[in-house]
Amino acid sequence: MIWTNAKEMIMKILRLKQVIDVTGLARSTIYKFIAEERFPKPVPLGDRCVGWLESEVQGWILMRVGARDEQ
Repeated sequence: MIWTNAKEMIMKILRLKQVIDVTGLARSTIYKFIAEERFPKPVPLGDRCVGWLESEVQGWILMRVGARDEQ
């Protein structure tokens, strides 16, 4: 997320390649996790175009780290 001031936040949308790069997951794994409701759902951007909210992907990563730390 990018903060422009104390009250305003700009949300950023990541495309699939960026999600793959950030998470280290393969495309098939991302879509498998979405089907299992274990990964954020994409946001439709057009007829054949989707993206993910960066904040939701980052939240998913933080949850994975938290789960690791609980073990």
